[in-house]
Amino acid sequence: MKLLKYRHFAGFALVGALALAGCGTDETTAGGSTAAPPGGDINCAEGQLRASGSSAQANAMSAWTKAYQQACQGTTINYQSVGSGAGREQFLGGQTDFAGSDAALDEEEAAQANSERCDGANAINLPMVTGPIAIAYNLPGVDELVLDAQTIAGIFSNKIKTWNDPAIAKLNPDANLPNQQIQAFHRSDESGTTENFTAYLGAAAGNAWTYEVADTWSAPGGQAAKGSEGVSSAVQQNEGAISYMEYSYAKNLGLGTPKIDTGASEPVELTPETAAKTVETAEFVGEGNDLKLEIDYATQQEGAYPIVLVTYEIVCESNNAPDKVELLKSFLGYTVSEQGQQELDKIGYAPLSEEVAQKVRQSVDAIA
Repeated sequence: MKLLKYRHFAGFALVGALALAGCGTDETTAGGSTAAPPGGDINCAEGQLRASGSSAQANAMSAWTKAYQQACQGTTINYQSVGSGAGREQFLGGQTDFAGSDAALDEEEAAQANSERCDGANAINLPMVTGPIAIAYNLPGVDELVLDAQTIAGIFSNKIKTWNDPAIAKLNPDANLPNQQIQAFHRSDESGTTENFTAYLGAAAGNAWTYEVADTWSAPGGQAAKGSEGVSSAVQQNEGAISYMEYSYAKNLGLGTPKIDTGASEPVELTPETAAKTVETAEFVGEGNDLKLEIDYATQQEGAYPIVLVTYEIVCESNNAPDKVELLKSFLGYTVSEQGQQELDKIGYAPLSEEVAQKVRQSVDAIA
């Protein structure tokens, strides 16, 4: 089985600048405290943070910043999102305090971050959100659909061009598939979602997918749209369309999502729980407080949905600006707390397992 070592991406186009201000508690002091205790109240810190990154985690970041706003005074956190590449550049260039990314830093990026951005300290990758990648479609009259890796590869490489193609019909003998052109949309920007999606195809589709695993789209055909927002809107607006996107976008727009035939006894429906089963089998490959993961995209585990990404927050382990440290620890501590992770299940993400979350809390506590 093939495993992919996550790379780091982040993006920088405005989805929303989320300004946070709210009500503190009697225990909050200037400078605040560190990580929020699991399941407890938010331990607030004052100041401002600027971050950019993955559009896949934008909905999660919006929920977190809203909750933090309601709890904390004197705080402003701006998160900007359009895909992962530009956000990486902003973080490495010292223009943001942390980056959201659908993949961890690669070796070259880590070396640059450690020597330049973090002034000799380590940049660490903190898994924060499990984001199932939906194959979302708009096909009136077809409420249930099954696809497998080979068929998905054929659709997105312009080899399967109509919805009643024999390869799709074989997987869906009871469906009334129309003789309609497939409109496949892919991301136009550098995207960690693209890399994770192509990693799945590279691992699970065999010879049906011969294109590069990368954050930029390389297969022929199809149409391009920018960000998770762009591809989800394109599918919603075009009958016969299909694309890949973080699940919360498909869920919020009411798009169809197929079950995936992984080779297990039954095709797997996309839910936060089935996605979490795949992430639970991932291995930590980072060192110390760096929690980079490897995921098996070709899993045939019963009830495990294989097309997933883990979005990271990337931050310097130490040598952060003195006026930023406590707020970094407070906000990231909240996002990985039991309280913060419970927000994810409401909006189509899968919370981290307790084992992973506990490791992330320890790494957040070590930020200096």
